[in-house]
Amino acid sequence: MGVRKKNRSEQNKEAKKTISFAKLNNCPTSPRKMRKVTDLIKGQDVFKALGILQFSPQDAAKRVEKLLKSAIANWEAKNEGSRPEESNLIVKEIQVDSARMLKRIQPAPQGRAHRVRKRSNHVTLIVDSLK
Repeated sequence: MGVRKKNRSEQNKEAKKTISFAKLNNCPTSPRKMRKVTDLIKGQDVFKALGILQFSPQDAAKRVEKLLKSAIANWEAKNEGSRPEESNLIVKEIQVDSARMLKRIQPAPQGRAHRVRKRSNHVTLIVDSLK
């Protein structure tokens, strides 16, 4: 590995130590449906976001709610002295990427077959205090 690449890698590692995040990999929901839910809470206060997700009818909302609780717990572990209610935590960034795709066959008339693509996604949620 080159020197510049190594230095940049170490800087990224140090930056990740200061932020609190949670990841959800290979979630069996299509990225489009997940983005619909995550756009509701982007930039919101974490407790307002939890309320939105709790009463949202989408199936993806339950998964994002659990992920948000995990991110809050990670933030509490890093900042042991402070409480999330007092520090104005917000959902700083939430990113949905497509993951593996299961390819299946759906029988069709006259001996044909249609391909069914079952999509999944990766979700990364970053929580930070409003400064």
